[in-house]
Amino acid sequence: MMIYKAEEGTVNELVVCESRVMRDIVDMAGRVARHGTAVLLTGENGTGKEIFARAIHRMSPRGERSFSTINCGTVPEQLLQSELFGHVAGATAGDVADHAGLFELAHEGTLFIDEVGALSLELQARLVRVLEEGTVCRTGAREARAVDVRVIAASSKSLEEAVARGEFRSDLFQRLNAVRIQLPPLRERPEDIPALLAHFAGKAAHRLGHPVSVTPSALTALSHYAWPGNVRELRNAVDRAAALAGDGPLDVKDFGPLGGNGNGNGHGALNGGSPAGLDLKSQVEAVERQAILRALQAAGGNRRQAASLLGISLRTLFYKMRRLPVHH
Repeated sequence: MMIYKAEEGTVNELVVCESRVMRDIVDMAGRVARHGTAVLLTGENGTGKEIFARAIHRMSPRGERSFSTINCGTVPEQLLQSELFGHVAGATAGDVADHAGLFELAHEGTLFIDEVGALSLELQARLVRVLEEGTVCRTGAREARAVDVRVIAASSKSLEEAVARGEFRSDLFQRLNAVRIQLPPLRERPEDIPALLAHFAGKAAHRLGHPVSVTPSALTALSHYAWPGNVRELRNAVDRAAALAGDGPLDVKDFGPLGGNGNGNGHGALNGGSPAGLDLKSQVEAVERQAILRALQAAGGNRRQAASLLGISLRTLFYKMRRLPVHH
């Protein structure tokens, strides 16, 4: 296994890879980090956009300052406005105290805005003003405050297409698209899978307090699976298998059925493929639902512990339980 670091000795956030394409992307991230320009990270869900955002921040001159994150696709509109820009007491019903937004809290640091395409046109306009003027005005306030924030944005959907449909402002797109880094899906870089498996198994072993390894047959099967959920799905699969399997190397059966493949190459579930008639979205949701139920069972119903087993935040777990839905 190889843990590749851009600019050895400067990156605290590790990017695990073996493939040439990912090494080139890591090197590009290292070069971009030294400058204060905005960065747009694109790629499918689960490809590691936040990890790269953190790596860019750590390598930058702002690396010792704050790194703040928000996912625009999981936060309601009114709360999103308050979280990004802040508000003064009485700005809206229920605002009983002043609240500093993430732009103020991330002053002299980095703000990672995930799924930026989910912002409404109104909030996009406010974001453009912050980027152009270097000031932020809390909702309900009369005066703006100066802020110095590097913005790294990410999207799993095409912002160019959103601009063409009138759903995303072209001026905001141009601002964010100063430097773009496209992260490839895991199915396009299978040579990274063994290294990632070893990395996640090592982290699981540290967390569980006993060795975690993968049998050669499981390694072969997992390397030929297409991972529609990308690196996040692989990490969750290892965490789930390690938590539920007990002692001994993890074999194919310990990973259970993994949903559809996402690229039509015939590599479906590990245990014999997917049932006919299910589209990819249904299969992926079925896998997510099963993973959440297993984690909740392993955690004795403790949702915070289940979220930890799955490698996601508690808020993300609640969101997924409502969306899928999952009843426990």
